Amino acid sequence: MAKGKKRKASPGDVATNRQASYRFDLLDRLETGIVLTGTEVKSLRSGTAQIKDGYAQVRDGELWLHNVHIPPYEPASRENHDPERPRKLLAHKREIDRLAGKIQERGLTLVPTRIYFNGARAKVEIALGRGKDRFDKRESIKAREQRRDMDRALHEH
Repeated sequence: MAKGKKRKASPGDVATNRQASYRFDLLDRLETGIVLTGTEVKSLRSGTAQIKDGYAQVRDGELWLHNVHIPPYEPASRENHDPERPRKLLAHKREIDRLAGKIQERGLTLVPTRIYFNGARAKVEIALGRGKDRFDKRESIKAREQRRDMDRALHEH
């Protein structure tokens, strides 16, 4: 890959968390809406958000997104937002209750995997993840390298 080019998973993605599948076994995915201010939406459209260290949490029956960095929108210098503020996620009550139950009983965590626009609305895909051990990470790397070698051999043939 050439230096300076950013790889994205899908053409409509604003931000992706490619390390999530390396750090966690992703079990279940859920699309949620996100409550944003006007400057956050404008900043997201420029595609500079970072969700690598982000996580979601159920608090008082609501889903909250933490540690997601949406940089300030440059033209709105006075009326800007806090880049690291907790943001509310929008999901149905039964989905939130189901996720809260799984988190409590199994020791799982909610990880944001990507932020994208669906029409005019910003969406966040969160996944239920179980942390990997160091051995599991080595297995993931080994499987990925084997897959690359097979693809390379097929392409050369």
